[in-house]
Formats: sequence, C-alpha cells, structure tokens
Amino acid sequence: MIRKHFAGFAASALAMAVTAQAFAGTVTTDGADIVVKTKGGLEVATTDKEFSFKLGGRIQADYSRFDGFYTRNGDTADAGYFRRAYLELGGVMFTDWAYQINYDFSHNSGGDNRSEDGYFDEASLSYNGFKPVSIKVGRFDPEFGLEKATSSKWVTAPERNAAYDLVDWTNGHNGGLGIQVSGNAGDSLYGSFGVFAKDAVNTAATTTPAAPAVGDKDGDSTKQFNLRVVFAPLHDTGNVLHFGVNLAQRDLSDTAFDGRIRSRLGMRGVSTDGGQDAGANGNRLTLGGNSNSPVGSYDTDRALGLEAAFATGPFSVQGEYIKRKVEADAAAYQDIKADGYYAQVAYTLTGEARAYKLGKFDSIKPSNKQIGAWELFYRYDHLSVDDDNGTFANISDIEAKVHNLGLNWYANESIKLSGTYVKAKVDNAQNVNGDDDGDGFVLRAQYVF
Repeated sequence: MIRKHFAGFAASALAMAVTAQAFAGTVTTDGADIVVKTKGGLEVATTDKEFSFKLGGRIQADYSRFDGFYTRNGDTADAGYFRRAYLELGGVMFTDWAYQINYDFSHNSGGDNRSEDGYFDEASLSYNGFKPVSIKVGRFDPEFGLEKATSSKWVTAPERNAAYDLVDWTNGHNGGLGIQVSGNAGDSLYGSFGVFAKDAVNTAATTTPAAPAVGDKDGDSTKQFNLRVVFAPLHDTGNVLHFGVNLAQRDLSDTAFDGRIRSRLGMRGVSTDGGQDAGANGNRLTLGGNSNSPVGSYDTDRALGLEAAFATGPFSVQGEYIKRKVEADAAAYQDIKADGYYAQVAYTLTGEARAYKLGKFDSIKPSNKQIGAWELFYRYDHLSVDDDNGTFANISDIEAKVHNLGLNWYANESIKLSGTYVKAKVDNAQNVNGDDDGDGFVLRAQYVF
C-alpha cells in the first residue's frame, strides 16, 4: 500500500509541476527567486542555492538471447525485462543538507529475495557543512570499486564486470542502514569510509517465507565496513590517470547465511529479480560456498580491491582486481578463497571523451546532435574460487572467463542504445547437457530524465 501511495504521489507531483510550468502566469516565492530547469528531468532551485529539488529517473529495457552453458539443457532461451526503472528525487535544503530518494519499480537492480513490486534503492541524508568532507546516513550502497562508483547509466557494458559477483555483499545495502564519511583533498585525492548494519541473506536455517531475514542467532545485524581511497594525478575529461584501493570486511560469526558464490556471467536473463527470464532452464554458475552455511561455520569475510584507469581523448582503458577470503570458524570447515579481475578497452568512434569526476567515470555527451556518439568496447572478465570443503559444498577450483564485445550509441544526452555479444567459458563445471561454454547477446534501450 505504501508503494502504491508513493507512486501516485510522484506521478501527481510531476503532473502538477508540468501543468504549472505550462499555464502559470506569475510565480511568487516567500524567499529568493527560483530557477526552473526542464532539461533532463524537472529541477527547481532558489537563486541563492539554499534550497533545490530535482525529479528524474532512468529506464533500462533489455532483451537477451543465449544458449550453451547459460541454459541447463543447452538449448536457446531468451529474456525481456526492465533492468532498472528508477524514479529519483534529490536536492538541497538549508545549503548544507542534501537528500536522495531512489525507488526502483523494476526490482532488477536489487539483490535476490527482494519484494517483486520494487524497493528503495536509496534513501539517504547528507551533511556537507564540513567541506570538503561529507557525512551520509541512511540506506545506500557502500563504495567498492570503480565500476560500482560509476552510475549504471554510464558504465560501458550493460552489466558490470563478473568479478564483482565474487563479492556481491560489498556493494549491496541488503535492507540495512549505514553511515559514511567521504571527502577529497584537492582534485587528485578522494576517500570514503563507511560502517553498515545489514540483514543476513535469507536461508532455510534462519527464516521462513513469512519472516524477514535477521542477523545472527540472537537477532544482531551483520556488521560491515568499507574503505575506498582514490588517487588521480590526471583527472580531466579525456586526460585521466586513476588508481584506487578498496577494502571491505563483514562479521559472519554466529550467523547462518547463504554462502553461495554465484555468477550469471554477464547474462542477466539467465535469472532476473522481478523480470521475465529463462525460468527453470536458466543456468546460473555456482563457484563455491553453500546455500545454508550454519551458525558457527565461518567468521570474518574480507575483500580487497585494486583499480586503475587511463584515458586520453576518445580512448580509455580500465581494470580491477578483487581478492576475497572467507575464514572458517570451525574445525570441520576450511577457508574459501576467491579472486577475479577484468580489463576493458573502449574507443569513441566519433571522437568524444568519457567524462570523469574524481573517483568515477561519467557520461559521453555527443558533440554532433545528428549522428550522436558511437562507442566500441571490449572487456574480459576472469573469476575463480577455491573451496576445498568437499563434503560440505562439493566444489573446488572453478574458473570462469567472459568476453564482452559491444557497441553503444548515445543518440543524445538522454537516450542510449547498445548491443553486446557475450561469450563465457567455464572450467570444472558443466550444465546437465555437458556444455562448459555458452554465448548470447544483450540489447538495451535506455532513457534518462
């Protein structure tokens, strides 16, 4: 019921704003004059910059077709779904306070076990009065990695690199709340540190279908911290040299949790969260862990990430390396180790450079409004897991390699169309048909407002 009221309120607010803009004769305020902008959503701000709000969003509609390892029987399957359907409201109040509320109607950018009618991707409040330091509280994704820092609107491939699947908990809020302090020293150095309290992932050991996930056996939430530091000696659009390091850690002691390490290998249509997918025939790779890791099986879960990028004019190259260790907490279990990386190269055929803001890449803005901007890219993902808990997980030394070759068309600053060919190869794992490789393509239509 709350979600229905929220959607109705948002639609009504937008309608009233558009109507007022179209028919109002004189607009008066009780304070400073206001400025109204309609390019890329609706933005209203006072001229003294003390108050503002912006209503916008993004829609990403995907269609994919795939076969081989991506399906259980190896035959061709397809999927059509909304990858993201965000309504976003953010702004500033009393100069130093900022707020952001993002609601995803598609359900597809969240993790598993989300409600199928959408969820709050972010609901946060920030205090910026200690510039250049910002303090944020609420529900939001922790920071870990260059591709995650870059908005889903402007990452190069439709799906972020598969190596992130090894450490999916580092970037997801999973129903919890957190506090993060971030800031920069000049234009070259950026850092953030956050502490989060999260729900454990649903498992048969901790929950029933009618009960929400909780933390440990006493109901204490899972605690996590994230640290990210970025150094960018070159930080201008078309002239970037970027280095970063990330560290994340969570406490799994006294917690029953879903410890599976899984990957869709760049093909979301294998198994979507709230969209049409391959159904029972979709084959999602399990590299390690167990769906029902009992209380007392593991202790500390730690992830390290390194990132680097270079851009000159329309050419850019970037990559990240991730290492994870899940430490056993009982003699019957052994540590689980995982590592992965990706390397990506991209070139804008029409000459535009990818925009860069300290710590992340941003959009490509077409210089020619008639033909737009055309970007060609290739990315290689590699991920592996070593899990020697033979009788427990029956998985050991699984590797996966994913090739992504694609073309993006930025028709204008709001519309982006893309097509990507994806090919995956797996070592020490097969589908029921005996396939250890598969391929397919993903088409996306994106509208940002």
